[in-house]
Amino acid sequence: MNEDKTNIAPGPLTQAKILSEALPYMRRHAGKTIVVKYGGHAMGDDQLAEKFANDIVLLKHVGIHPIVVHGGGPQIGDMLERLKIKSSFIDGLRVTDAATVEVVEMVLAGTINKEIASAINQAGGFAVGLSGKDGRLIEAVKLRRTKRDPDSNIEKILDLGFVGEPKKINTHVLDMFQKTDVIPVVAPIGTGARGETFNINADTAAGAIAEAMGAERLLLLTDVAGVLDGDGALAQTLSTNDAKKLINDGVIDGGMIPKVETCLNAIDGGVGGAVIIDGRVPHAMLLELFTEHGAGTLIEPG
Repeated sequence: MNEDKTNIAPGPLTQAKILSEALPYMRRHAGKTIVVKYGGHAMGDDQLAEKFANDIVLLKHVGIHPIVVHGGGPQIGDMLERLKIKSSFIDGLRVTDAATVEVVEMVLAGTINKEIASAINQAGGFAVGLSGKDGRLIEAVKLRRTKRDPDSNIEKILDLGFVGEPKKINTHVLDMFQKTDVIPVVAPIGTGARGETFNINADTAAGAIAEAMGAERLLLLTDVAGVLDGDGALAQTLSTNDAKKLINDGVIDGGMIPKVETCLNAIDGGVGGAVIIDGRVPHAMLLELFTEHGAGTLIEPG
């Protein structure tokens, strides 16, 4: 039988070498804000979820200020199916009517948010679960999208219901947490001018929070290795100009476009860099932040 070496711990000298090499990167990031969008299949894997919680606690213990923003699309879909509420999508966005938005809030701000906070607390951290409605953290407006009719060539306005986008991030609560040992875990639910609830894409919410907090890094945990270049190889680093060119050339396409655009918008707003990273890789965040070669694709100004 072949021996599984994936769980064999490194020896003491190897451990010491790893810590020694990581120390300069820990110093570099100490005192800085890192916004992590947590989602994808990593959320549904108990072992990966446990490692994620441990890594977030480690970041806090070495002096970094992590802010976790999470998704929950599959879990929302499961709950809607259980409640026999029909749901549809337009261009990848869930059409969110009044009945659906109640379920979205229940799942995101309730079940998932508290599970993630509890996992971080179990790992030795001090996490507090929030939604964007708490302290009016995320003030949102209705998301408006248009689509050109292929027959008439007329652009039509799409009504996505209670789907929103951030208009303003009120950082007061998050600023207070950064003076303490609290790790905020944010559900991407926004509040409208009349108190209505809006469902917000988690990547978009994380990017807006990273920009408002002046974060050093935005980490988008996904289900792919990162951005692939024209040869199909992983691009370890990209300038913002490189990323825009890959979009224009059609190399970056499909669902990767909004993720890269989220990164570009955050960097334009002052975030130091944004990383698209495979959340299915154990300790991917630590590899990115504390090793020379990182993990995933780092997009930087330039």
